[in-house]
Amino acid sequence: MTIDASNYTLPDIQRQPLEAVRALQNSLLRQMVEICYEHHPFYSKQMRDLGLTPADIQNVDDLQKLPPSSKTDFLADPEAFRLRPEGLPASEATLWKIIYTTGTTTGRPAPIFVTNHDHFAYQDLFRTRQDLIGLKNTDLIANLFPQTSFPMGAYSRGPDEAAAVGAAMLIANTGRVDHYYPVNRSTDEAVEAIARHKATVVWGVAGFVRRVLLRAAELGADFTNVRMVMTTGEAASPAMREDLRLRMRNLNCADTLIVNRYGSTEQGGTMVECCDGSGFHSSLPDQVFHEVVDPETGARLPDGENGMLAITHLNRRGTVFLRYKVGDMGALDHTACPHCGRTTVRLSSKPVRTGDIIKIKGALVNLGNLKAELDKIEQLEEYQIVVTSESETDPFSPDVLLVRLAPVAGSAENFGSEIATLVTKLTNLRPRIELATRDEIFDPVTMAKPRRILDRRQGR
Repeated sequence: MTIDASNYTLPDIQRQPLEAVRALQNSLLRQMVEICYEHHPFYSKQMRDLGLTPADIQNVDDLQKLPPSSKTDFLADPEAFRLRPEGLPASEATLWKIIYTTGTTTGRPAPIFVTNHDHFAYQDLFRTRQDLIGLKNTDLIANLFPQTSFPMGAYSRGPDEAAAVGAAMLIANTGRVDHYYPVNRSTDEAVEAIARHKATVVWGVAGFVRRVLLRAAELGADFTNVRMVMTTGEAASPAMREDLRLRMRNLNCADTLIVNRYGSTEQGGTMVECCDGSGFHSSLPDQVFHEVVDPETGARLPDGENGMLAITHLNRRGTVFLRYKVGDMGALDHTACPHCGRTTVRLSSKPVRTGDIIKIKGALVNLGNLKAELDKIEQLEEYQIVVTSESETDPFSPDVLLVRLAPVAGSAENFGSEIATLVTKLTNLRPRIELATRDEIFDPVTMAKPRRILDRRQGR
């Protein structure tokens, strides 16, 4: 089964009326469900077990007949979420590459299969919608995503996006791999490469981009050609983005544009803020349908109501998800954006990772709020929020909230006590404060991105 090339999208789809976008999504969904019914191990079984056929799912409202699937389902058997290529045209089913996401129940990373169809769809998406992100064909992008022991999504897809817009890309190859081929480079080498090649765009995880800007200032590196930072892979709070702008100004960068992107390897594309606080616009309404569901019942929630974000692929041929809960909480808005006029659906600007909401001493605590406040403190080079136990050998001992801090040199002696007061105010918990160096908290050589919140309690 193939798609008529004239019907896979709409011109300027980010500004089309919702009714036109919904009609396209319904058409693509019908075809996707038919393909899944015949070729997708997980959803084929799910539909047959429920007594459903493709005729029962004719539009996005009918999707609610399927219960949401989860990361637990996917990580238990990633191969079950891959379309079987037998019977599909070679132009759609040939494997282009495999990228990886979070580890499976065996500890191995989970594969996401990308066919030639998916690869070209990704490039077409960014070829036609670069006005949302602002990349130019004259840009030199510094790809700061780490090279790990397996191809992670952002590292692997970065060159695809640069190729789509005709930009050049510098790949820094940061990180460290336990391998006898010493091909990874240090943070200092990344800074030197950005200056040497006169990169205009710096793209990476927010925490690592910040570290690169810090180190550039320490080394006196020439970043005057940098005009834009793109952040992906880690939530970048307004305070974090303002911190990045401050450091770009201090480096005399050509401009201080920050493009805040939200995405996941499973989704296969990003949602982008047109400006601070606008909400994350879907850049791919012709490839992914977004909904917010009740995390317990799976019921779809109306606009403005917080729940768990779920995605449904509309035009995918490798790894395919239907009503897949990505693990983040937020709300959707289908009204036109008051800032740019785009009509494509937006996700609230503050999606909350479910791991940010943790039960401590019997009460749920949103540590994301604490993260946002710590991001505002200029005297902090790095920080980490750790939930642990009073006794490492006794799983039933009382919970402890530990806040690890790496203050800039010369910070006031009572700096730790001031942070402790802030933590207590936000969480109603009295924390322990531990001072450390920035590399002890986040070592960019060994870590892909900072782990801002860590639960070290046994069995968690």
